[in-house]
Parts: sequence; structure tokens; C-alpha cells
Amino acid sequence: MRKTEENIFKFLMILSTIIISSTLFMILYTIFSRGVGSLSWDMISKIPEGGFYIGKGGGILNAIIGSVYITLGSTLLGLLVSIPIVIYINVYAKKNSLLANITRLSYDILFGIPSIVYGAFGFAIMVYMGLKTSLLAGIITVTLMIIPILVRAIDEVVRVVPEDMSNSVYSLGGTRYETAKILLRQSIPGIITAILLSFGRAIGDAACVLFTAGFTDSIPTSLDQPAATLPLSIFFQLSSPIQEVQNRAYAAAVILTIIVLIISIAAKIASKNLSKNKI
Repeated sequence: MRKTEENIFKFLMILSTIIISSTLFMILYTIFSRGVGSLSWDMISKIPEGGFYIGKGGGILNAIIGSVYITLGSTLLGLLVSIPIVIYINVYAKKNSLLANITRLSYDILFGIPSIVYGAFGFAIMVYMGLKTSLLAGIITVTLMIIPILVRAIDEVVRVVPEDMSNSVYSLGGTRYETAKILLRQSIPGIITAILLSFGRAIGDAACVLFTAGFTDSIPTSLDQPAATLPLSIFFQLSSPIQEVQNRAYAAAVILTIIVLIISIAAKIASKNLSKNKI
């Protein structure tokens, strides 16, 4: 009986692995098979010319730069907010206190809210404050969306650090601040993984920036200017009835996939190198 159950669960695990791997392969095959042929240096190095979205010349450099601006800005801003929250509920607040549990529950709820809701919330704030669509509005809205991801991911990593390590710091006369530094040092690989998760969510989201960052054929030079993003560029091109423009959308998706792949590899290398500093 036990052997039968083990074989059933083994079969289900293998089947799940095959399904997930096959799905990933089909997505990548669809994107690259339709997009590589339309990928060119002009597309990467130029901004859209007149009529780009109806099949004329130019590229999507504006969307690439805009996505990088929004993603890096929101990730850095999200870390500045998330790390103090995690440190407080794990070091300064009492273990399993009501405040810590409510905080974790709140971020669990925020984690599950669709990005379109964050976009609508950011838009409402913009209207109330009399702001226009801009790079700054996009960064702030995306930051609100990824903070729950960063907080919960970093929190889970910090919580698995052995409690004896914190007790050792206290026994040597260390302060809570010094304890927090030790916990963060031990959690660096997990923090990098959390950053990667939030980066991927931020750079691939369209609904959140649709209402807040706007769209433009130019590269923004200040925070109060609108900014294009790759997801919206893909959306607008796929909406075209022209086959050539649709193929360009898949080429843009290839660029987006490559950017995420580069970030993933860089994060993996950084995590491996920084793990050497763990105690």
C-alpha cells in the first residue's frame, strides 16, 4: 500500500514537472520563432518613427529605457521601505506579537491584489493631487505593487535564520541594530532572490503603468515626463491588424525575455559570491 502511494505521488510529481517544463518551452518557442525574424539593431537602438505602429521604421528604445527606469527605480525604492519593515517585525517587535502577525497578514492580502487595482489606486492619487502621467507616477505605483513581494519574501528568509545566531549576538552584548546586520548578512542570497522576483513582476507589468506612466515615443529626461514600457509596447503592437507589426511585438517580447534572463543570471552569480560572506 505504501509502495503504491509512493509510486502515485512520484508519477504526479514527474507529470507536473513535464507539464511546467513543456509550458515554458512552448512559450519560449512561440516568442522566439515569431520574434527573432523581426529583431534588428534598428529596433533596439532607435525610438519609434512616424507610423511605427502601422509598420513603418524606428524601434522600441524608448520602451526599453522606460522599463529599465521604472523597474530599477521601483525596486530600489521598494527595498528602502521593505527592509526596515522586515527588520522591525523580526528584531524589534516581540516574536509572534500581534503587530507582527497583523503586518504579515496585511502584506499577504496586498500580495494577492491584482496589478490593475494598484494602477487604479495610483491613478486616483494622481487625480486627487493634480498630477499627470509621468515616470515618477509609474515608479511610485509599481513600488506599491512590489513592496508586498519584497516584504514577505525577505521576511520568510530572515525567519529561517537560526534563532541561536541572534541569541549569540545578544549574549556577546550586541545591540538589536548589530543583530539586524547579522540577520541581513545571513539572508543576502534570499534577499537577492526577492529582488529578482520583484524585478520580474515590475518589468513585466502593463496594467499598473497603463494609468500612471502613460506612453510616449520619446525617452524621458525627467521624472515628470511620461515613459513608455515594453509590456505596453507589446500590447499596442499586438493590437495592430498588420502582421509585420504583430511580429515586432514578439520581437519586443524576445527583448523583454532576454533582459529578465540576464538579470536572473546576474542575480544567481551575485548570490553565489555573496554567500561566501555568510557565517
